[in-house]
Amino acid sequence: MSIFQLVVKEISRRKINFLLALLSVTFAVAIFIGSLFMLKAHDLRTEKIIALKQAETEERMAVLQNDYRKIMKKLGFNLLILPHNQKLRDLYADDFASEYMPEAFVTKLSESQIITIRHLLPSLQQKIKWPERKRTIILIGTRGEVPFLHRDPKEPILVAVPKGHAVIGYELAASLDVRTGQTITLLGRDFVVTSVNEERGSRDDITIWIDLGEAQTLMNKEGQINAILALKCLCAGNEIAQIRSEIAAILPGVQVIEQGTKVVTRAEARQRAAREAKEALASVVETRRHLRAEQVAFSSLLVPAVLLICGIWIAFLFFSNVRERRSEIGILAAIGVRAKMILLLFVGKALLLAAVGAILGYVIGVVAVIVWRNMTDPFSWFHLPWFLLALLVATILALTASWIPAYLATGQDPAYVLREE
Repeated sequence: MSIFQLVVKEISRRKINFLLALLSVTFAVAIFIGSLFMLKAHDLRTEKIIALKQAETEERMAVLQNDYRKIMKKLGFNLLILPHNQKLRDLYADDFASEYMPEAFVTKLSESQIITIRHLLPSLQQKIKWPERKRTIILIGTRGEVPFLHRDPKEPILVAVPKGHAVIGYELAASLDVRTGQTITLLGRDFVVTSVNEERGSRDDITIWIDLGEAQTLMNKEGQINAILALKCLCAGNEIAQIRSEIAAILPGVQVIEQGTKVVTRAEARQRAAREAKEALASVVETRRHLRAEQVAFSSLLVPAVLLICGIWIAFLFFSNVRERRSEIGILAAIGVRAKMILLLFVGKALLLAAVGAILGYVIGVVAVIVWRNMTDPFSWFHLPWFLLALLVATILALTASWIPAYLATGQDPAYVLREE
């Protein structure tokens, strides 16, 4: 009779003993594999949460960026392109440029491949006497923003003033009792007031805006402008020295002035939006990392404790089995069965116990995690390296627990055992 047949007969005669040992191995493997798959489930869940949060963050970031962009647009332009011979002391004293350059400059700039600025707005500004109302005002002629031909058009910061219409500053409108829709006469020409600006506390309150072409005609400056307003973009390589160098290569006869406060405010707003989005995502990642660390710490205590308890219990069952079979072992030894064969009988039983227990424990551990975590794709949870690891753990556990009882059984003197019986 082979060792396998002897093992099967042994199990069939002592079913309760084998089932109790099998339950111990199964439970130990289920806890071990369940811990591994709990961590895997946590990692998969973390990936889904982070992916969802990433999508939400990107969407939120786009909304924040758009909101900040709208808010920052109210700050206006932050770059001023002037004629090269414009003295800055005169600019700061009069608050507008007094020198001129060709209007064609703005067209040339828009046709270039420069990427560090956008929203080009040519203008013609001059302080004049408003003879019809006997007031000194600032007259600004402007046109619609000139789009860059190589770039998608952006929503303009300022909308063009239609021909025959005017936008008037707050102080002028209040002091002269001018209202929207009213017709005013300026330098002998009639204009319909399109809107009245809110109070700004600056020279804008005594300014009138009209179409650039009409302003050039009224000021006898056809084809001339004295400033190009632009917006410095928040992108790599957008330092003012770099921008000046790029613009100078396109328009040699100009100078570029940066309005620093607006630039800083705009940059801080955009950076704040990006920082808030990143902090929200980092918070989720840190929370999930902390939860995983707690699971690892708990598993590192639970799994060894379960393996130790189950090993002790299996060893106790094998000791009981050896005690019950003392007479059988003695008879086998007396008729010449070698100790090695008797040892193999116990080892074979332990190996069979390990194989069955590993399979059952793996399945139970995985199913328990799938049910608990409400996983939807259980077929993807067969992990061959982990199954082999479960088999190894079960084998080590069963052999370690059964080896000492088996070794003691083979070391007994058959004559002494039979005499006691």
